[in-house]
Amino acid sequence: MKVRKAVIPVAGLGTRFLPASKAIPKEMLTIVDRPTIQYIVEEVVASGIEEVILITSEGKSAIENHFDYNFHLDTVLTEKKKYRLAEEMRHLSNLIDVVSVRQKKPLGLGHAIWTARNVVGKEPFVVLLGDDLVLSEQPCTKQMLDLFNEVQESVVAVQQVPMDETYLYGIVEGKHVKERVIKVDRMVEKPAPGTTKSDMAIIGRYILQPDIFDMLDKTTPGHGGEIQLTDALLALSNKRGMYAFEFDGTRFDAGDKLGYLKAIIAFALRHPDICENFSDHLKEVAAQL
Repeated sequence: MKVRKAVIPVAGLGTRFLPASKAIPKEMLTIVDRPTIQYIVEEVVASGIEEVILITSEGKSAIENHFDYNFHLDTVLTEKKKYRLAEEMRHLSNLIDVVSVRQKKPLGLGHAIWTARNVVGKEPFVVLLGDDLVLSEQPCTKQMLDLFNEVQESVVAVQQVPMDETYLYGIVEGKHVKERVIKVDRMVEKPAPGTTKSDMAIIGRYILQPDIFDMLDKTTPGHGGEIQLTDALLALSNKRGMYAFEFDGTRFDAGDKLGYLKAIIAFALRHPDICENFSDHLKEVAAQL
């Protein structure tokens, strides 16, 4: 079955970016000249997805507005003969169909995804976390979709991390069935040191069968009353199988201050308008250290 829909949870408070995120959703913080969320949506579009479902909360209307048409802005840009900018803004508003679903209580990532059940329906879908950026030649989501079309089972994106950092991630265990593809046997959320031999960490990309909604419905809330997605993923993998995919590309945690700064540098060095001057600037800064 073709994957047509993408769920992007953006309901979090973004406490790691306070005070910047007090009035501005963290997903709207810019990487060069675009908010983080736009890069995520552009990856979805480039991968052939037809609809985006935003899981929002109070104070997140700026994200919805960003992808809407702004008549006043269009008029002003046209009157000032800024035609390229006007066309870019029109293109942005026509990128993809966007639907918003409100997560009424902050009950974790698993609960956020569960709230999309009525919009997703009984079909596989993609989940992308709103602060996980992947810089790659082929979109990470497209890479995963190619594998999904082959195996027709859920796929999670993973990357290798240092063993002393595995406690920070959801970790998958299993056997390689081919290059960069692991058949999942076990998943554990933030394992205690010494409790896993795997260094394969789940990052913010998933392709899920709709059975996940039943698993989430049955998942017992964990620490802080939150419904952990990893628990439901393990149940789903036991029911019908799941694959972990080592994607080709560089991932940035744009929800973390250091990761955010690294993302800015990486994307700026690829930006056609500023890459050369910015590269020269970095060399000047490095020479002064």
